Amino acid sequence: MSDNGGEYCDGRFEEFCVSRGIHRVKTVSKNSHQNEVAERMNMIILERARSLRIHAGLPKQFWADAIKTTVYLVNRGPLVPLNYGISEEAWSDKEINLNHLHIFDCISYVHVELDRRSKLDSKSKRCIFIEYGTSKYDYCFGI
Repeated sequence: MSDNGGEYCDGRFEEFCVSRGIHRVKTVSKNSHQNEVAERMNMIILERARSLRIHAGLPKQFWADAIKTTVYLVNRGPLVPLNYGISEEAWSDKEINLNHLHIFDCISYVHVELDRRSKLDSKSKRCIFIEYGTSKYDYCFGI
């Protein structure tokens, strides 16, 4: 369900849904009470991401990274309807390990490949953590 507000109404998204047999239901634009659960979650994600970015002292250009990190953490957080279980565990029926989680904007060091440095250069580059990558051990770092 989407609110007909425009962000999901471009031709490419419509083609994507049709190609996968997804039937879309559109609510009245600017009428959030018709889709309260989704609107509330959007607000929660935005507020948490804004807080992460501002607390880290990052400029607005990093808003997407803060959003991605927020969604990643929300999907791995305890939920009351699941008796404080984690949604990813409920979906996969497997216990997940959360030891890989890091604090947003913590100091991190990224290895610099040999072909990108001379023998006198540092083997790592100081960065800050801003986003989880697509694989289990993949992280994205702002410079």
